[in-house]
Amino acid sequence: MAQTVERKEEENPERVSSGLAMAGSDPSKLMSKADKLTKLTLTRWSADWKSATALYEQAANGFRLAKDYERAKAAYEMASKGQEMLSSPWDAAKHIESAAALAKDLSNWREVGDFYRRASELYIECGRSQPASDALAKGARALEDSMPEEAIQLYTDACTILEDDGKEQMAFDLYRAAANVYVKLEKYTDAAGVFMRLGLAADNSKATNSQCKAYLSAIIVHLYAHDLKEAEKCYNDCSQIDAFIRSDQSRCASKLLAAYTEGDIEEIKRIANSSTISNLDHVIIRLARKLPTGDVSALKVDAGKEDEEPLDENDLT
Repeated sequence: MAQTVERKEEENPERVSSGLAMAGSDPSKLMSKADKLTKLTLTRWSADWKSATALYEQAANGFRLAKDYERAKAAYEMASKGQEMLSSPWDAAKHIESAAALAKDLSNWREVGDFYRRASELYIECGRSQPASDALAKGARALEDSMPEEAIQLYTDACTILEDDGKEQMAFDLYRAAANVYVKLEKYTDAAGVFMRLGLAADNSKATNSQCKAYLSAIIVHLYAHDLKEAEKCYNDCSQIDAFIRSDQSRCASKLLAAYTEGDIEEIKRIANSSTISNLDHVIIRLARKLPTGDVSALKVDAGKEDEEPLDENDLT
């Protein structure tokens, strides 16, 4: 039976994979035959990537079914390379994404990021920004716990791809995800910066509600970090935008900042539980529910000192 299969392979190399599958060949043999087809010899002056790629694909499926994920990953890598050699970047991207998923199962975190980045590049070659961004987002989600900084970079790059293609609105969830990771890392200034960038993307997309929510979120993040000055600066900057100054989110932020200036803890807590804040992202709601995080009575004293007029020693009236 094996001799018959090998003879058919020689007569019709395009049917290599199906013929071997019918013969019950194991994935290891498929890989071996594929490798031979890609190596140049005295009798083979050019690589047969078409036949080899079909074999790699079949081997990858076989290894995966056998739960031999390490070798399945390697087979998908070769299948991806084969599709590249055949000028089929879409199929190459699909295969390298499969390799990335297996790398995740194997906890090979560096490979996860590398593979999803490669998949994104291949989708870009196809002129497809959405799957290119999606590939990076998949990598980011996989790396949030093990490599959070890399996850943030992947989320950011995924957003950039969509922005460059005029699809900012498709990036909103990715910005929120990046901000969430920053909050977990307790990098609150960076988290607020991401929300400000989300606000700009929403502005470009005419998504006023998302824009105003993003600005209020940034202000709350600064307050959670007990940085009233930065929160006020953020509010003042956002207030230059008409859509925000007329919004419920702006009124909420104004009341919240006033409560901080007055050192009114109960008012801060009341506002933090308002419906306006309850409609924000869960990560922001959790931060708001913990406000105030520092001594706000000292803020009232400082504000009072600033309001006092300096004594003019020459004024004797």
